[in-house]
Amino acid sequence: MEDLNIGKKVQKLRLQSGISVRKLSSIAGITPSMLSQIENEQVNPSINTLRAIASALNAPLYYFFKEDAEDSPVVTPDTRKTIGRKGEPDVLYELLTPDTRGNIEFCMMVIPANSSSDSTRRSHTGEEVAFLYSGESVDLEIDSRTFTLRQGDSVRIPPESLHIWHNNGNAPVQVIFAITPPSF
Repeated sequence: MEDLNIGKKVQKLRLQSGISVRKLSSIAGITPSMLSQIENEQVNPSINTLRAIASALNAPLYYFFKEDAEDSPVVTPDTRKTIGRKGEPDVLYELLTPDTRGNIEFCMMVIPANSSSDSTRRSHTGEEVAFLYSGESVDLEIDSRTFTLRQGDSVRIPPESLHIWHNNGNAPVQVIFAITPPSF
């Protein structure tokens, strides 16, 4: 996995905002110790923790995955940018495009068994199309409706729609999705 220096980016934004570790950790709902470990790159934050930090810093989530230069348009499993902790019971996101500078974003979300993509429904400005790549089934709540997708099914999620994924099965599921414009 390519090193994204997420902790250094968190620290840079925090310092630019003039916010102390204690204040940012309080706003983001994490301990000062956890924030310090993230900034020192001793731990990789979960997607929910990173979302909370981004929100507290008034920064888009994709800021933490931007790079100044791109060497290759090809992304291999070893070079994917990843949010979440591989091997931990946490939702994992892998960026399948080299970066977020284009007009479309291509990602894979891995939801562990008996888990949800987040603790609350989320929306974004872009249109999203998702495909259940592996796993028996996954439930998707979009606004007030619930859809069950089986392996091989796809769905379009309209812009600004509140949505959340639920894996009620006993094995992880992999959902591949594209979002335009990029908002990850």
